[in-house]
Amino acid sequence: MAGFPAAYFCIKAFSETDQTEDLKRMDVPTLVIQGDDDQIVPFASAGALQAKLIPNAKLKVYKGGPHGLCTTMKDQVNEDLLAFIKA
Repeated sequence: MAGFPAAYFCIKAFSETDQTEDLKRMDVPTLVIQGDDDQIVPFASAGALQAKLIPNAKLKVYKGGPHGLCTTMKDQVNEDLLAFIKA
């Protein structure tokens, strides 16, 4: 939950900030998680692109997964995070 001003400024910052060069410089194991049915942040311009830009990133796509998949699919997300950390 967030107030309207906080939500607005968050969306404004993310939509107007080019993070391309930062993503290219990441040098730690990275798991990119996103649902392919995210109605807030389109998969093609978020998770798929991030996984291409981050060296050696692993992409985990949740079929039918919505924007809030850490809540709606928490058991699967937790299982995948644990597996990634243990690998």
